[in-house]
Amino acid sequence: MAPTDSVRVTRSGGTGPSAITEDARIHDIICDLLRNGSIELSIADDGEIAAASPLMPRDRCVFVPSPPRRSLEANLEHVGALRGAGFDPVPHLAARKLESRPQLEHFLGRAVREHAVHRALLVGGDPPQPAGPYRNSAEVLQDGILADAGIREIVIAGYPEGHNRIPGPALLADLDLKVETALKQGMGVTIVTQFCFAPARILEFCAFLAQRVPEVPVYVGVAGPTDARRLLGYARHCGVSTSLLALGAMGVKAAGLMTHTDPLEQLITLARFCASRADGNVVGAHLFSFGGFAATAGWMRDQCHGGRRAASKTPA
Repeated sequence: MAPTDSVRVTRSGGTGPSAITEDARIHDIICDLLRNGSIELSIADDGEIAAASPLMPRDRCVFVPSPPRRSLEANLEHVGALRGAGFDPVPHLAARKLESRPQLEHFLGRAVREHAVHRALLVGGDPPQPAGPYRNSAEVLQDGILADAGIREIVIAGYPEGHNRIPGPALLADLDLKVETALKQGMGVTIVTQFCFAPARILEFCAFLAQRVPEVPVYVGVAGPTDARRLLGYARHCGVSTSLLALGAMGVKAAGLMTHTDPLEQLITLARFCASRADGNVVGAHLFSFGGFAATAGWMRDQCHGGRRAASKTPA
C-alpha cells in the first residue's frame, strides 16, 4: 500500500521529475521494510509495552531478548504482556543458559499454550560454559523439542561483521545446519541480522545470504534512534566491534557517532540495495529499541505517516 504522505529522499544525481520518481520509489521501499519489519524489546518495561501498543499494528513481531540475569520465567511475563497488548512475541532462547530439557519444555509449553508463541530466535547465549545439556543453539534445534512444543518457525541470528567468539567457517556451517534441520522438521526459517555501523558490510552480507540461502527471508538489524553514549554501550555489549573500530580510526567521537548511525540513513542505503537487487531476499528491517520501545515504535510509524521531517536526509 502506497504511503499517504511521501517523504522526499534527496538524490545526489538530479532534482527533476525522474529524481522525484526515484525518491518516491525509495521511500516506498523503506515503508515496506518497516511495515514488514519487527522490533526488539531491548529494554523490558511493561509500561513501555502499553505505551507502544497504539503506535504499531496488531501482531507486529516483537523479539524478547534473554540477557544473562533474566530468568526464563521473567521472560515469560514479558511474552505475556506483549501478547496481551496485541503483539506477536518472539522469545530468544539462549542455549547455554538453559539448565535442563524439562525447564525448556515447561517454558515452551506455557509460551505456546498461554501466549500463542509460534516462533523463537535461537542464540548460544553469553555464558561461556553451558548451565545444562545444550552447548549451542544448533543442539537445541536438533533435539526436536521446539517442533514438538508447537514452534512453527525458528529465527537464526546473522552477523555481518562475524562473531567475536566463533570463526567464520564455523558460523557458515552452523547456518547451513540450522536451515537444513529446521526444514527437515517442517519448520520455517528466517534470519535476523545484528546491527552494524558499516553499511558496506551489511550489504555484502545481504548479498552473500541471497546466494547462500535464497529461500530464507532476511530481516536487517538497525539500531533505532537513541543517544550516542547509550548506543556505544550496546554496541560493545553486542560485539559490534569492527565498525566501532573503523569509526574510531576515522576520528569519530561519541558526540559525532549519530551522524554515522542514523537509522533513516541506514534504511535509505538498504532500500537502494533492495531496489537494485531483483534476486534479493531482504524482506524487512529489525529495529533494536535502545532508545526506548515506545519511542522506537513511534519512530517507525512516523517514517511513513509523520509528514516530511525526514525529507532532508541525504545518503553519504
